[in-house]
Amino acid sequence: MRFVTLALAFFFCTLAHAQDSYWQQDVRYTINAALNDKDYTITGTETLVYKNNSPSVLDFIWFHVWANAYKNDSTALMQQLQNDTARANKKETFGRGWIDGLAFTVNGKAAKTEAHSNPNYIDVLKLLLDNPLKPGDSVTISTPFKVKLPPYFSRSGYADGEVMACQWYPKPAVFDKLGWHEFPYLDMGEFYSEYGNYTVDITLPSEYVVGATGTLLTKKELATYKDLGTKNATNRKAEPLLYKADGNSVKTLSYYAENVVDFAWFAEKGFVIQYDTVQLPGGKTVDAFSYFHNKPGTVWSNSIDYVKDATRKYSEWLGNYAYPVVQAVEGPKNNSSGGMEYPMITLITSPDAKVETLDGVIAHEVGHNWFMGMLGSNERKHTWMDEGMNTYFQFRYEAEKYKYNSIFGDAIPEEVRKKDPDEFLEIIYNVINDQVPMEAAMDISAEKFKNSEEYGIVSYVKAAFWMYLLQSVLGKDKIDAAFKYYFAQWKFKHPQPKDMEASFEESTGASLDRFFELTKKEGKLTE
Repeated sequence: MRFVTLALAFFFCTLAHAQDSYWQQDVRYTINAALNDKDYTITGTETLVYKNNSPSVLDFIWFHVWANAYKNDSTALMQQLQNDTARANKKETFGRGWIDGLAFTVNGKAAKTEAHSNPNYIDVLKLLLDNPLKPGDSVTISTPFKVKLPPYFSRSGYADGEVMACQWYPKPAVFDKLGWHEFPYLDMGEFYSEYGNYTVDITLPSEYVVGATGTLLTKKELATYKDLGTKNATNRKAEPLLYKADGNSVKTLSYYAENVVDFAWFAEKGFVIQYDTVQLPGGKTVDAFSYFHNKPGTVWSNSIDYVKDATRKYSEWLGNYAYPVVQAVEGPKNNSSGGMEYPMITLITSPDAKVETLDGVIAHEVGHNWFMGMLGSNERKHTWMDEGMNTYFQFRYEAEKYKYNSIFGDAIPEEVRKKDPDEFLEIIYNVINDQVPMEAAMDISAEKFKNSEEYGIVSYVKAAFWMYLLQSVLGKDKIDAAFKYYFAQWKFKHPQPKDMEASFEESTGASLDRFFELTKKEGKLTE
């Protein structure tokens, strides 16, 4: 291998690490929502119990109202898209959306809100507390809301009869040891959210099939999905069996999700459902669903296998999938993304993919249940902690299963595809190092990349290469053990880069200060 050898002294010093006293806020949501599919609005009420586990007294709580990001051309989202030449074709699909009807109460009394000082951040507001929220105390916050979904172009919206309800409800910003993280919604740049429990009721026309974060508690609906899904997964060459409404004009579906950082849902009248179960190491069983468009010859006919394989492999590599259900949904084509992840469910926006690329995209998005879902890093500030680490494992998944890599696709020579997976990946990473421009530093906030192409290359590919570089020195077994140790330490928490570094040091017995400093380095990591 032609990687620069890191000084062996880096790796012989074991550091005792005492974690700072850790805390995180707790949020419990109850949401009732109703879809009007004539004008694509969602009308709802939200009540949340917010517990202050911090050592600070809070006089206010920042809220994200991200649906307002679509409201006008001055928002941070619209400004970013208009200034990004790499996503210029998205301008053709810009549409308007918003959230209004907000009327917050705190412990039953009307509460005031303030706009953010940045006029472009109309999707952020400050909820003022009349009585300071002391450490250990909780407060009950309620508000009605009405969301107008935009035509689909950036995560949330509607297209061709499909509804994608993402970033759709008022949501407290994260408050951690570094303070508040009240950033606006961006297309290039993801999220950082408090863990919480969600009880959600969704009322909508009865013909729709719905996939959502959490366990579907409506027993009759769940039984129907499982019955149809099992038959469709068993007999894939036959005309798929489709969902039929029971004659009522509307229905209400109830969901519950625990220890998740977000809640999203997707609905379409014509979805084909597939269902199976996944057996994880140790014997745990997880429900698996896929939902896709009813098209002849679709590569989604085997999608349930891809969901299962990804869940099983990531569980083997990192630690068991902790949730009761895992799901993938086919969405409309997105001209700048293959998919978007949410806890327990992911939207896949690669309708023209072939088998290897669809499987790879599903694996990547399912993998985000670890890197974002169960390891709740700050995706906006430290993009590499979720995207890069997830891509490192996606590349392993593709290599082991197909001798394929999503960066190079069909350009990989046949003689390379005859190599064993480890040799195959060595060649892939050498080519990445030689040919892929990776000049920006990894550890910068998403909005600071000069465009979405640089964001993608650095946050995903350079960060995966960075981890492979460490693997080349320590060995794959130590890296695998370090990831498992990190996952076990920080599951359902908010790790910072230093926390990941400390976990890796404790697991490997290596001093990694200089290696983790490379995340801040501009230019290639090797010569």
